[in-house]
Amino acid sequence: IRTMQRAFDAAAQDESVRVIVIAAHGPTFCAGHDLKEGIANNNATFSKRITTACAKLMQTIVAQPQPVIAKVQGVATAAGCQLVASCDLAVAADTARFATPGVNIGLWCCLPMVPVSRAIAPKHALQMLLTGKLYDSATALRFGLVNDVVPAAELAAQTQKLAEKLAAKSPLALKAGKEGLNR
Repeated sequence: IRTMQRAFDAAAQDESVRVIVIAAHGPTFCAGHDLKEGIANNNATFSKRITTACAKLMQTIVAQPQPVIAKVQGVATAAGCQLVASCDLAVAADTARFATPGVNIGLWCCLPMVPVSRAIAPKHALQMLLTGKLYDSATALRFGLVNDVVPAAELAAQTQKLAEKLAAKSPLALKAGKEGLNR
């Protein structure tokens, strides 16, 4: 979270940065918070620090002057699903999966609930939050969590194409448009 926060803060001040793409490698895009770390540090100070930092990062992404694209190649669960929902756009591989699974272990995905419920219809958000089910990318597209689903082999090229298209636009217009929509 700290590394991403620093990168977003720096990019916001760098006029040469026109578009930001959040990407990962391997089978997981983002699994959310490390539950073992949370259990090992089971105290209010640790929990507050993590949730505050996570909320700040998601708010930074929303307020970022540049468009932010999630390039989702794998599983995005809990805060990882929150990360996708917080981005302006999301392109997912046909193999990607999405969930807010806190309820499966007796928790409620409070932080992911906010951007997920803003990105998709309330009944779809509740369906995700209440069931904890892992949804495929086609369902995420139908829900409105992602903008496009492409074959995994085409994910990099399609995301790059979208980023280049956005980078060719007026940065002032994009910034003003994002600010206006978010207000």
